[in-house]
Amino acid sequence: MNRKIDSIQMVDLKNQYLRLKKDIDIAIKSILDSCQFIKGDAFINFQEELANYLNVSKVIPCANGTDALQIAMMALNLKKGDEVIVPAFTYVATAEVIGLLGLKPVMVDVDPDSFNVTSHIIEEAISNKTKLIVPVHLFGQCTDLEPILEIARRKDISIIEDTAQAIGSKYSFSDGTVKYAGTIGDIGTTSFFPSKNLGCYGDGGALFANDLELAEKIRMIANHGQSQQYVHDVIGINSRLDGLQAAILRVKLKHLSDFEARRNIVADYYDMYLNKISNLQIPFRQPNSTHVFHQYTIKVKDGLRDGLKKHLAAYGIPSMVYYPKPLHKQSAFKDLGKKVGDLKISQQLCDEVLSLPIHTEFQENQLEFIVDKIRMFFDSHA
Repeated sequence: MNRKIDSIQMVDLKNQYLRLKKDIDIAIKSILDSCQFIKGDAFINFQEELANYLNVSKVIPCANGTDALQIAMMALNLKKGDEVIVPAFTYVATAEVIGLLGLKPVMVDVDPDSFNVTSHIIEEAISNKTKLIVPVHLFGQCTDLEPILEIARRKDISIIEDTAQAIGSKYSFSDGTVKYAGTIGDIGTTSFFPSKNLGCYGDGGALFANDLELAEKIRMIANHGQSQQYVHDVIGINSRLDGLQAAILRVKLKHLSDFEARRNIVADYYDMYLNKISNLQIPFRQPNSTHVFHQYTIKVKDGLRDGLKKHLAAYGIPSMVYYPKPLHKQSAFKDLGKKVGDLKISQQLCDEVLSLPIHTEFQENQLEFIVDKIRMFFDSHA
């Protein structure tokens, strides 16, 4: 480690921009020159290019990932009081829109290794009021969807995939079929928040659908419920991806596979040097899903998590706790949601998880430094 170590970031957007600067600057200038700030060619081309990348019939861009979830639920003709199964260990947006629409979030536990819901957990939570399941592909790999799909079809329940953290992840079915996250259920949703694997330079989101009639309804809802200008067939909202963000995303989409490969190099490095540390569990990799590592999330046992986080911060190494409190313990859901079971795993994860820096621009000496400081901490607690 002779070379000076640059400042370590959780997500290094600046150096990623500098690497792609020429193409991104050209893309931004093209919007400024054309003044196609809303919709326009960049918007149209981006939705088609992303649909081709994901091999899905339609992509409908919108303003952000939370809007994507809300629009998806509005498109499914759910009624007030209908129950929606959602993991308790996830970001609030997934359950927030359920409450906003007058639906009832039913919070369930997750698998302690993958951090995702399972078919067994979901089946226990289904009632005669269950109309929707929202699996969250947390931290970058797919929920095990095949058995969940079988349950949903048997019981006539819809599925919305929350793919905000897993765009580009591939799921393999038992018959050998491979599909991208977000293209398997009735509707897929994602976010283009700047820190996401495919992120813009502001807010943005999208929905995915293979059913053309459903896709058209989604498009109408996102555009004030319009089937054509000034003709409003359904109640909608105003949620759109602007031209500047679409132009930036077009550039970054060409690099998405490379972004995934770079993140996996970082994850492999962490795996190699952290795998044997007592009291630390590296991320589980589900055998029927690729992992795009939106986050590299370890579990730290025996109450050492907060100490490790403080130790790393002392050396200028950032880390994040995603998430410090499960949804069923948030005040917002005290009188709204219902929980199934004791949700002990979700609470345990909130006490143990720690996400380490991971992005596309890492230098090896930065990784060496992080691993060295982690090992130093656990050596001192041996």
